[in-house]
Formats: sequence, C-alpha cells, structure tokens
Amino acid sequence: MKTAQDWFDAYAVHHQNPTNKAIHWICVPAIFFSVAVLLAAIPFPLQLHPQIHWATVAFLFVMLFYIRLSIPLAIGIGGVCVMCLGGITFLLHHNQTLWIWGLAIFTIAWVGQFIGHHIEGQKPSFLDDIQFILIGPAWLLGLLYQKINIKY
Repeated sequence: MKTAQDWFDAYAVHHQNPTNKAIHWICVPAIFFSVAVLLAAIPFPLQLHPQIHWATVAFLFVMLFYIRLSIPLAIGIGGVCVMCLGGITFLLHHNQTLWIWGLAIFTIAWVGQFIGHHIEGQKPSFLDDIQFILIGPAWLLGLLYQKINIKY
C-alpha cells in the first residue's frame, strides 16, 4: 500500500504552478463540500435524525480510506467532514434547496480546477487514478500539517 507521502509526491507532479496551487486551495474544499451537499440532497430511506443522510454514510466510508492512509490526516479530514455537515445543516435550516447549491458549487469549482490545470499544462491527477479525488483534500491538509510541524 502506498504511503501518504507516496500519494502526495505523485499528486504534486501535476501541481507545481503557484496559480494552480492557489486555485486548488479554493476549489478542492469546495468540491469536497459540494459532493457532500449533493449526496445529502438524495432522499434517505430512514429519517432517524436530520444529520443522517447519504453524505453522512459516504463520510463513514471515506474515513476508512483516510484511516488506512494516516491517522493524523484522518483526524484532520474528519474535522473537514464535520464542517461540511455543519454547512449542510446551515443550508437545511435556511430552507435552501441542497441540490441547487451543490450543483452550482460543484460546477464553478470544477471550472476553476480545469482552468488551474490548463495554466499548469498538466491533466488532473484523477485521470490517472480515481483515488486522487480523495488525495487532493489530504494533500492540502498535508501541506498545512508541514507548515505547523504535524507529522502525518
């Protein structure tokens, strides 16, 4: 199994340009959140609690990937997941239509990503391996961890 650093090194090959990196700091979290919003918009068969929806279920499986990758990264991504759930709750409490918000954020963020990769002159990493979809958020978190001296 690849280590977190192995994944990050492979991901970094397509993310050298400072403009593309800056775009990723905005668009990767936006895509992560928008996918959660879109999943939460899908009717869930059991109405046990307002926080239990398809995004919650997906986060449980996503966390398994991150736990296998790195416990410190999993803890950080867990925090991101909690913030996403808070954003979903905010939208629901303000009677917002989730799928419209999710689709709008998703579309705008992916346009940004493709602009960044056009500037970079590299294709997005996930075209080589779909797992890079989950590496993007961890890569950003890994960069943050390096700045504040947290080992992952």
